Amino acid sequence: MTETLANLALGFSVALSPQVLIYCVIGCFIGTLVGMLPGLGPLAGISLLLPVSFGLSPTVALVMLAGIYYGAMYGGSTTSILMRLPGEAASVMTCIDGHAMARQGRAGAALAIAAIGSFVAGTLSLVGLMLLAPPLASLALKFGPPEQCALLVLGLVVLAAMGGGSVLKSLAMTVLGLWLGTIGIDQMSGFFRFQFGLVELGDGIGLVPVAVGLFGIAEILASAGKPQLERPRTPAFRELWPSRREFADSAGAIGRGTVLGFLIGIIPGSAHIVASFASYGIEKRVSKTPERFGQGAIAGVAGPESANNAAACGALVPMLALGVPSGAIPAVMIAALVVHGVAPGPTLIQDQPALFWGFVAAMYVGNLVLLAMNLPLVGVFVQLLRIPYAYLYPAILAFCVLGVYAASQSAVDLWIMAGAGAVGYGLRKAGFETAPVVLGLVLSPMLENAWRQSLAMSDGSYAVFVQRPIAAGFMLAAAVMLAWGMRRR
Repeated sequence: MTETLANLALGFSVALSPQVLIYCVIGCFIGTLVGMLPGLGPLAGISLLLPVSFGLSPTVALVMLAGIYYGAMYGGSTTSILMRLPGEAASVMTCIDGHAMARQGRAGAALAIAAIGSFVAGTLSLVGLMLLAPPLASLALKFGPPEQCALLVLGLVVLAAMGGGSVLKSLAMTVLGLWLGTIGIDQMSGFFRFQFGLVELGDGIGLVPVAVGLFGIAEILASAGKPQLERPRTPAFRELWPSRREFADSAGAIGRGTVLGFLIGIIPGSAHIVASFASYGIEKRVSKTPERFGQGAIAGVAGPESANNAAACGALVPMLALGVPSGAIPAVMIAALVVHGVAPGPTLIQDQPALFWGFVAAMYVGNLVLLAMNLPLVGVFVQLLRIPYAYLYPAILAFCVLGVYAASQSAVDLWIMAGAGAVGYGLRKAGFETAPVVLGLVLSPMLENAWRQSLAMSDGSYAVFVQRPIAAGFMLAAAVMLAWGMRRR
């Protein structure tokens, strides 16, 4: 415990430095806006702003991207409560009772409980992250190439099995991402692979143009034809404070949502979305007045909002401790670390203690920033929802083009972004999830290296993946999850 406190003190010395603190506030502010704006969400926001992080230090870049991530978890509740429009997918359940409270004149109380629940859940989940990640990383240091390969396979399979769509479609998108990750120069043989005569593809397909295209351009294409919805009502500041009864009714929901969300967050997949749905179902089941749900029950706001923020923190545990992203958003954050020359994985905490503990401490600070920001500035944020889509989406498109070009100064990347946007739009229309593409693209080099090193160790024998107990356990778990996912469909 003494060592943990000393490490946390190191983290706060990093987090409270002026540059880290400024970018933490910037990330939280942008994340809140991204969560509020319909159709964007944290993945699109992080993808769009990834090029901005390239000129920053690794710690500052990770802190800013994380601020966008959990800031979007906060911001998504605003549009859900005021307009019944989830700015972020995890806020879908907040729409039900949050908007019902708004119609009853209690929009301010709903917004305040959402902000307070998010703050409590985020803070307590950070304690779990701080206590769980170091020992998990120490255990993972014992992994060899077969165990690493099996763990990556498990992560890919679990993401496909836990997704909301078809398992086969998710696996197909994962394979597409893995193939995109093989384009360029083979690191072991030096040969060009699948470069289609373009020298610019020697370094491979960039994550930034693919992510911006799949989640930025595709979102614009999918949302451009939607009509502008009703103008939101701006609550007065005096309406923001909940009553004692509302505090009492939400306390248990916040606690249950925090524990449930953190545990679900560790599991690969769309954890924050799954957590919010599961939390709402549990709150309705344990409530003494389940008939109030759907009519403005405060627990129907507190539970899901706490769960999705706790899940956002829980998803960072495997990312920081194992170097294995539990979803597309941690995958993009891992890519940011790789771009900055930081090797993600079990050695991160030992080799970069200032980065890890500074990141944890910055998230504590970020939670305080978001709490202060989401209460008094609700009226200001709501005004952004009044911007007509005809002005909003061209501005986002211009930002996409400038961000991708600034990252590499390559026209090829712009064509890749445009192609990824068109393909992403078509895939969405066909019912395919595009998040596994990004996950496959990020994990492809790590998986290929671990695979080839494992076969080199065993003289080409695939039995190495079942002869080593930990690797065999991961492979068995992957097979069970795949069979369960197919059966569930």
